[in-house]
Amino acid sequence: MSLMIAILVITISLFIWGKFTPDIIALLSMLSLFIFGILDLTETLSGFSNPTVIMIAALFIIGEGLSQTGWTALAGEKFIKLAGKSKVKLLLITTLGSGLLSGVVSNTGTVATLMPVTISSAWSIGTLPSKLLMPVAFGSNTGGLLTLTGTPPNIIVNNTMMESGLEGFSFFEFGLIGLPLLILALLYFRFVGYKLLPSNKTNNKPVNISTTLHQWIKAYQVDGEYYRLRVRSVSPLLNTKLGDWDFENKHNISILRIKRRHPNRLKGNSPFIELPTGDTEFLYHDIITVKGNTEAINALMIKYRLGLLPLDPIKDELRENLINQEVGMTEVLVTPQSSWVGRKVSFNHFFERYNVQLMAASRNGQPLEGSEFTIKAGDAFLIRGQWSAIDELKKHYEHIVICGSPEGMAKTVTKLSPKSYIALFSLLLMIAMLVFKIVPGAIAALISAGIILITGCVPMVKAYKGISWISVVMIAAMIPMGIALQKTGTAELIANGLVSSLGNLHPVVLLGGVFLLTTTFSQVINNSATAVLMAPIVIIAANTLNISPAPFMIVVAISASTAFLTPVGTTTNAMVMTAGGYKFMDYLKVGAPLLLLFLITSLILVPLIWPF
Repeated sequence: MSLMIAILVITISLFIWGKFTPDIIALLSMLSLFIFGILDLTETLSGFSNPTVIMIAALFIIGEGLSQTGWTALAGEKFIKLAGKSKVKLLLITTLGSGLLSGVVSNTGTVATLMPVTISSAWSIGTLPSKLLMPVAFGSNTGGLLTLTGTPPNIIVNNTMMESGLEGFSFFEFGLIGLPLLILALLYFRFVGYKLLPSNKTNNKPVNISTTLHQWIKAYQVDGEYYRLRVRSVSPLLNTKLGDWDFENKHNISILRIKRRHPNRLKGNSPFIELPTGDTEFLYHDIITVKGNTEAINALMIKYRLGLLPLDPIKDELRENLINQEVGMTEVLVTPQSSWVGRKVSFNHFFERYNVQLMAASRNGQPLEGSEFTIKAGDAFLIRGQWSAIDELKKHYEHIVICGSPEGMAKTVTKLSPKSYIALFSLLLMIAMLVFKIVPGAIAALISAGIILITGCVPMVKAYKGISWISVVMIAAMIPMGIALQKTGTAELIANGLVSSLGNLHPVVLLGGVFLLTTTFSQVINNSATAVLMAPIVIIAANTLNISPAPFMIVVAISASTAFLTPVGTTTNAMVMTAGGYKFMDYLKVGAPLLLLFLITSLILVPLIWPF
């Protein structure tokens, strides 16, 4: 047992030290348990087949599906619009928004989604990001308590209950305490926390997608080059293919996008052809977005008997019609070392080989005109294509610069697509399967994640990128620690210590002790690791006193999510630290009163909802 305690102390110390990533520490701890003979091979590797780990990995994919298809960006945008110009209202809406969103999306994903729009809104209404970002982080941590899948500690304590032969918690049962705590957090920030939040000046005024488009329009002078044309019933284009006409060479016209006014789904016709190819067929009433000068467009309309449709203001046309979750735009800069330098290329054909469209080109701040030109160092290109194609362009060619982050920019698109509703359906399906207990939680999450992958809501590569592997590996490697604590009797020793010192006084006193011990761990080590450590100890303590473990396990889940005192307690706290210009003492100053309120509220409500 002394060896087990030594490994436990060293593991916690390494977590606190922070020199190594949590997954490395957890793996070292797991290997130590095997090397010193505390666990056998099966027990050592049991975490990697544990339903908790599999479910959490699947939830990351589901969250990525909602993010990639526009739901999280749309939710963030709606939350901000509701605030108007009120600083206090914006504070409440962003905090509430992060709480509600984190009930279905990971805490990290919630903060990643809301942080850019929160920063932008803070600057736009005349306040500072430091007045909003910490409430967003704390709100996401609290909102994870609304549902079973809201945060990993919920899943861990639930599975620990079931593995101990006890009944688990229902999907929305955590919300019985999570919702009051979220309301408490809102009231705290409204009347107390806002005054304690620092006014830190930061240089992070963001460039959002609309602003970026406006800058491109100005820099490349593309205002008058985009038109929408309608294919009439008398047009010779009707039922012919794009490749039959060679618009680029004969008319210096680029076909950017086709909208099917009357799509025939039985024939596989999509409502939108985002990147038309030579095999794309023109159908009656198609709406074609084209690029070209006015003279060429007039000639095209007369020759092919096309109708001209009103064009929205160009920035809205670009924002709404040329960019979505699948297709985007970006700027490419050519460095002096690039293999492109010196190439004489056709304006309309050069980028086709890369599966992207060339929208405009610029040299020395002036738009390039003409049908052909020789590429020079410093040339800039405005291109449109699949986000994946834009991303691949950089991978295949060195010494070109893709401005901004195509991956991040894609997630700011709020226009929904059919895949958006598939992603939402997969989430609702998982919730239904969990609520009605149709299948185990891990299977429900895998089914929903499978739907998202099979239907292409998230490409496989992005799905793997969306999984926080550090968290998954850390949880999997820490689960054997829980087994070792029970196997060696260490968990029973700690539980007996809690029982002997606090349990004989009153169960509520023991409940408070569990809260304080768990929240102390959560300030310095990952909340999932904290839950893994505390859950078996609490089960034994409750069984020793012959009382229900349910209230104690709920408190473990709550207190594991109350890392309000340090920037290292959770990823969300760390994410907002630089953006808000926060210091260590800022978290302590703002978080300590909220933590005390959570402790008092939990000790009052938890025994009433889950009796001893």
